[in-house]
Amino acid sequence: MNTPTCFSLSLTNDVAHLVLCRPAELNTMHPTFWRELDELLTQIHREGRARALVISSTGKHFSAGMSLETFAGAITMDDQSPEGRAAIFDLLTDMQATFTKLENLRIPVICAIQGGCIGGAVDMVTAACIRYASADAFFCIQEINIGMVADVGTLQRLPKLIPFAVVKEMAYTGRRLPAARAMAYGLVNEVFDTPEATLAAALACAREIATKPPVAIWGTKQAVTYARDHSVEDSLRQMGWLQGAVWSNAHVREAIIAMNEKRAGQFTPLAGLQAFKELG
Repeated sequence: MNTPTCFSLSLTNDVAHLVLCRPAELNTMHPTFWRELDELLTQIHREGRARALVISSTGKHFSAGMSLETFAGAITMDDQSPEGRAAIFDLLTDMQATFTKLENLRIPVICAIQGGCIGGAVDMVTAACIRYASADAFFCIQEINIGMVADVGTLQRLPKLIPFAVVKEMAYTGRRLPAARAMAYGLVNEVFDTPEATLAAALACAREIATKPPVAIWGTKQAVTYARDHSVEDSLRQMGWLQGAVWSNAHVREAIIAMNEKRAGQFTPLAGLQAFKELG
């Protein structure tokens, strides 16, 4: 892809770091943002080089959500015919799929959140695995304040993360949820004094994850995501199939030896992926 304009992406010590880099625009989301994010996540997923992904931002706010100018021109929402309303469904399905890529990424995703995490940004971070926040951070389901229903994942994922009544309060009122309360409810793992400390903690966590066998981390993410949406019985059965697919005596031996020798383990990275249509 061409050099992105909304993000920067780096890879250091097996950790990918994706940064929202339009602070003057409050890192708002418009079609270019969506396209670049989708392409970058696809790249990370397919390459298999990174063992964890940290997403952070710049400026006052993590992201102020959807760019309101988008509704004025870039995206046409036709509510005057059944055909137009059906197209809204298909448009939203495509937008939802980009944030679902975060959930389906082969590696854990950690968000470092400062300032406002508003509207579409809540959709985005709820698809991550781990969230750290600075003390000034807050979360807001902004959509209700502009006359619409949150539609790209917040109302589906947030009830799996925090108490249902709190979700309803946020969704009905558009009130801000401060970082301290977000941690008390379990939305964020930890709150730090500054954005710098928040990012440092996210990167440290990612580096720790990157020392584990990548295929075991892959399997763990598969298992916990599946268990969230299925019964214990179904999840245990899935776990048996999964463990049978990824078990490695060599990885277990190396992990134990490395732990005893107080050194980093040496593990095979995930395989790169190639689309079937690209073969031949």
